[in-house]
Amino acid sequence: MNTDAERDRDFTSLEAWQKAREVKLFFYQKVLPKLPSEEKFNLNIQIRKAAVSGTANIAEGYGRYHYKEGVQFYRISRGSLAELKDHLFSCFDLAYISKALFDDGILRIDAARKLLNGYIKYALNQIKTSKEE
Repeated sequence: MNTDAERDRDFTSLEAWQKAREVKLFFYQKVLPKLPSEEKFNLNIQIRKAAVSGTANIAEGYGRYHYKEGVQFYRISRGSLAELKDHLFSCFDLAYISKALFDDGILRIDAARKLLNGYIKYALNQIKTSKEE
């Protein structure tokens, strides 16, 4: 179980959540406006769902107060980041975004994924050392 000090903070203090938030805002502010109207009910919605899922699952996992429960939500968030990376490739391949915007997005996604992987590793270590049930 998370300690009292950890419970007094909230998910917004996690660097992994902060980076995932940056990714979400990048897509909402930089990528979505570039999509053509015919993508309104396809790629646009898929990106929105994955971007929101990235931060929401970190928040939900953190709110569980048990590392064991939280890890599954963090893994879902990691999957959402991977999905966003694929969507970014689609946007670039279909010439909706520039190479510069694509490269910026890849860097942001990879940075968020690395931090999230670190937090997952930390949570798994906490499970091992605390014998959390």
